[in-house]
Amino acid sequence: MPLSKRIQSALLFAHLILYTIRHHLTILRRALTASLAHFFTGTPKHPVDPSEVQNVVVVGAAFAGYFAARILATTLPRDGRWRVVVVEPNSHFNFTWVLPRFCVLEGHEHKAFIPYVPEFFGDKVPVGMVQWVRDRVVRVGRESVVLRGGAEVKYKYLIVATGSTVRNGLPSRPGGEGREEGMELMRGLQLRIKNAQSIVVAGGGAAGVELASDAKFVFPEKRVTLVHSRQAVMHRFGPGLQTGAMEALQKLGVDVVLGEKVVSEGAEGEGFVTLSSGRTIECDCFINCTGQKPASGLVADVAPGAFAPSGHIRVKPTMQIADDSLPNVYVCGEVAETDATNPNSRIAARQAEVAADNVVRAARGQTPCYKYKNRFGDGAIKLTLGLDRSMVHFWDGKAEMVWHGDETDPAMMCDEAWTNIQAEPFVDTGVFRGQLADPRDLGAGGKAVEEMV
Repeated sequence: MPLSKRIQSALLFAHLILYTIRHHLTILRRALTASLAHFFTGTPKHPVDPSEVQNVVVVGAAFAGYFAARILATTLPRDGRWRVVVVEPNSHFNFTWVLPRFCVLEGHEHKAFIPYVPEFFGDKVPVGMVQWVRDRVVRVGRESVVLRGGAEVKYKYLIVATGSTVRNGLPSRPGGEGREEGMELMRGLQLRIKNAQSIVVAGGGAAGVELASDAKFVFPEKRVTLVHSRQAVMHRFGPGLQTGAMEALQKLGVDVVLGEKVVSEGAEGEGFVTLSSGRTIECDCFINCTGQKPASGLVADVAPGAFAPSGHIRVKPTMQIADDSLPNVYVCGEVAETDATNPNSRIAARQAEVAADNVVRAARGQTPCYKYKNRFGDGAIKLTLGLDRSMVHFWDGKAEMVWHGDETDPAMMCDEAWTNIQAEPFVDTGVFRGQLADPRDLGAGGKAVEEMV
């Protein structure tokens, strides 16, 4: 290895160590902040008039929204005047990282749907401070959000964490709002793959590569073709990951077609797809892993100038929306336009921290000062390549570090995700027990609902 490359690799390793130390210091700081908030303002000293209660509304409870709500619940002033309202249409937390695997491997689909549990917010959160609405926000106004059912919920501060959507649902998103519906859709795709003889997967990002490699690993007798429009799979990452992924696909026997797009499927029974060059490929199971877009439409009316050409919502470094007339609206996660090159759950959680911490400062009468800055360690990825191997990749744009690993858990350590959000692994407790019967009661000054965290 040339000396310059060695120096770059050494610097990258040093950055990785510093990143790890900073991450753990952040965890300690947050735990201390929450403990101090509970110690000094654990119980309201005076009765609060209902008209004084202010809502902090969090739209979406995937990685960004769920963690933002947790931070708010543990650090907002405990004077009885603040209420965290989470609006989420899905019945369960969708652990999207495992979806490509569980769309191939039977018997694990239930593990992708983690119940939302009040325990996630801790036992020190005052009763009534967190309230849950299972519904979808369809429009954001300057003082309130409008739900699908027509109800309106007022807010003092708003955090938009709607993530992204895909037209085709699986394997990137379940495609339904309920656990049972999502599981049924996954079983349907499992059956299609199992019964097929020739499978074509469109998209050479993580979802496409993982699904194609898993399908070929589980069913080596089937023909599996991966079609990608770029000249390398995993093109947003470093050359080491691109090369390693390509070699693993070829070793498994996956046919990889680069620089092409699937432009049409044959009519039912014809059994082929057509590529942009005009070439046709035999296919009796086509799976589209492309088309992911930010779910930003609900703020179109209130802040049209904040839309980027990509469809993302422009934000300031404080994660406030890039509209000076809306200083109390924050955006985080995949829907936000930032300098993050490879959005993932770690980046979403870090942006959620910044947004939530700044809301807390504003609630205390202070100026929002926390800022999100991309760190190279946030863009790290673990890519599975069949059921028995994986690659972990770090890249700072100049140097990269790649680890090849052996995999032994077909569920991809899914139990750790359950544990991290305080749910007992693979025990479904149903819809969040704090679900509200009538979200119309959440207008500022509206009556409280007794069944809460």
